[in-house]
Amino acid sequence: MDDVMVVFQLCQGLLNWLLFTIGLMGILRKLKYKRPWYSWFTGLRYYAFGSALEMPVAGMVCGAMEFGILLIYILQVILTGERADLFLTLLLTVVQLTLFVYEIRLELRLISVFGLKKRWIVLFLLFQRITMVVLAFSKRYQPLHGMSLTEEWEAGTAPTAMDAAISRPKEATTSGLSIDVRERTAKDFGKKKYLLKDIAMDIPNGSFVLLLGGSGAGKTTFVNAVIGYEKADATISLNGCDVYKHYDQIKYRIGFVPQQNLIRGSDTVMRTVGDAALMRLPKDVKRPQRNEKIQEVLDLLGLTAGSDGLVSKKSGGQLRRISIAMELVTDPELFVLDEPDSGLDGVIAREIFTKLKAIADTGKIVMVITHTPDRVIELFDKVIVLAKDSGRVGRLAFYGSPDEARAFFGRDTMEQIVMSVNRKEEGGDGRADEFIEKYAELTNTREGGAAA
Repeated sequence: MDDVMVVFQLCQGLLNWLLFTIGLMGILRKLKYKRPWYSWFTGLRYYAFGSALEMPVAGMVCGAMEFGILLIYILQVILTGERADLFLTLLLTVVQLTLFVYEIRLELRLISVFGLKKRWIVLFLLFQRITMVVLAFSKRYQPLHGMSLTEEWEAGTAPTAMDAAISRPKEATTSGLSIDVRERTAKDFGKKKYLLKDIAMDIPNGSFVLLLGGSGAGKTTFVNAVIGYEKADATISLNGCDVYKHYDQIKYRIGFVPQQNLIRGSDTVMRTVGDAALMRLPKDVKRPQRNEKIQEVLDLLGLTAGSDGLVSKKSGGQLRRISIAMELVTDPELFVLDEPDSGLDGVIAREIFTKLKAIADTGKIVMVITHTPDRVIELFDKVIVLAKDSGRVGRLAFYGSPDEARAFFGRDTMEQIVMSVNRKEEGGDGRADEFIEKYAELTNTREGGAAA
């Protein structure tokens, strides 16, 4: 029986070694490493792995530990005695733990290089060899291109230094939305990364605001920081109330409509909006007041006719209006929408934006993210442009009216403005740093250095 177990363990070890070797060789080929055959040699394969990921030190440490494990196994056969066995066992544990730690670092980097979700590390921990083979030979998974691995790994770790600093509000206004995001950071595979930095502005009540920015510029992160969903190092004030300090109270005064329609299709429109009112409105709001508010919102958004019909029977434009109604019924002072026109044709999209403009005209602040702004740009009062600086950190490149934006960037359309601050690798002009600093200088000189 012991002999059978030994044979089984040897076969299992050989299979694990073979799977890891084949998987690593395929990954090295995808990473364009010149010597993928290094994967067949103990120690050397980790050096190749680290070099391909531009982490040579981690690769050399892993390679040395793999050699160390092999040497310890040999010594366990040669040396006898209780003390020698205990020492080698302890040494083996230390070496294996060191290999494990540095191997995780390489795998985390590999996950980043392939643009995968962080949860992939769980697959590496549980099924390392199989996961390596899947990444190596599946056409679905390919490494990111367009920049060096080091640049991708270091993105966001060091904001670009600017000669001019953006002017910040001396104190939060008691009317409207006051935003002062000093920075928003996060841990990414153990590294501190800056997502946003130096974004300050005051938005008056009654403003219909367009939020622009290329992919990765930080639009969603900015919105989450403003509405208090993900706190930043920031001071956010809505009509004189600090959003972060009094979030439990002020969250009822903020509405957010995500890109996806999160609605049960089996309910009627009236019940859907009514349930939202019941859950979101303060408990001291009586039923007659609640019903009155529901009817007011349905009338405003053109949903009264057919409000007894099932949600599942409604068109795409109607579904978006229902999603808006579910948030608007709480009578928010700040209303944020992520691509409310997603998947809608021009006529229906204009209808949605016209309704949103009417909501802003009642004295609320309505902020919208959209990828097709030019078809309704005349409806907006303000434009916020976020851009990634050369350090890949989201920053404020402009805040003002659409006409002021055209003059500032020297462009005729909002889409051209976005392209002017996008990176050249993304098909843009790569002028983000220029406009970020230009706007900071503008805020320093405008009205004696007051914020825009």
